[in-house]
Amino acid sequence: MPGNIFYWVLNMSILGPATGLIVVVLRRIRALPRFGVYLLWALPLIRFLVSVGIGSPYSLLNFLSRFMIKTIVVGDAGSAPQYTMTNSLQAAESYFPMEYKDGFLANIFYIAGILWLIVGAAAVLGTIVSYIVTKSALKNAEPVRDNIYRSDRVSSPAVYGIFRPKIILPGNIPEADTAYILRHERIHIRRRDNLWRMIAVLTACIHWFNPLVWVFLKLFLTDMELACDAGVLKKLDDEDKKAYAAVLLRCVSPKSHYASPFGGSKIQLRIQNILSYKRLTIVSGLCFAAFFFILIVTVMTNAVGG
Repeated sequence: MPGNIFYWVLNMSILGPATGLIVVVLRRIRALPRFGVYLLWALPLIRFLVSVGIGSPYSLLNFLSRFMIKTIVVGDAGSAPQYTMTNSLQAAESYFPMEYKDGFLANIFYIAGILWLIVGAAAVLGTIVSYIVTKSALKNAEPVRDNIYRSDRVSSPAVYGIFRPKIILPGNIPEADTAYILRHERIHIRRRDNLWRMIAVLTACIHWFNPLVWVFLKLFLTDMELACDAGVLKKLDDEDKKAYAAVLLRCVSPKSHYASPFGGSKIQLRIQNILSYKRLTIVSGLCFAAFFFILIVTVMTNAVGG
């Protein structure tokens, strides 16, 4: 059983990076809105977690299926829409139930599956324990108002918690900086960024053997902060933008996989984006929406099964 599960995880770990690399290229286009780039990371996330997709004649995988990818139809081949699974390994004779081409392959996947399960479970457990320890270390934070707290145990403002998030401010933050910080952190809370952060970390734990997933995680966390900065900047004038950048510099701290730190990711890049920020026009927004739709149709659908 672990070998069969790992077989499909490995298939997803081949297709996920292909989608992730497309996002890596697209995120370098400065004309794209930062929140839009942040949304693009949903595409590789889905590819890393979901093995079944809708077959489409417009999928880019139709071209690859001619050479290196086998498409397996799930359910009735004549149904509409057609649900398919993309199989890059092609190491089995049949898939429901799984029967490998020979006993050697069956043993290889069984051993690899056990190893994957042990390391993955340890990584997930370590993530959960680190999250619990971090939250427990802040349980004595001093309440200020609403969900805002102060604690001398943090070096930078951050949002902690997933379902009942709290904004934790260091004790030495000047009152003049607080308004900018709270705008930033409330956007994290409104977008449920800590939930998506944890899902991304757990996805990396599932695909721990794939080095690209850790690269994507780092870039995703950077784009999360850039998108949050853009959300703040929409309501600031030029002077306020400079003030916001100055506050960011004063709050530089190590980044965290378990919280949304105000000053914790690619400070130089974030300052450049703040000072060069331009509001998205309606036309630009519509163009991005159309582009995003085309990307979903061509990249997120599977090849049509025969």
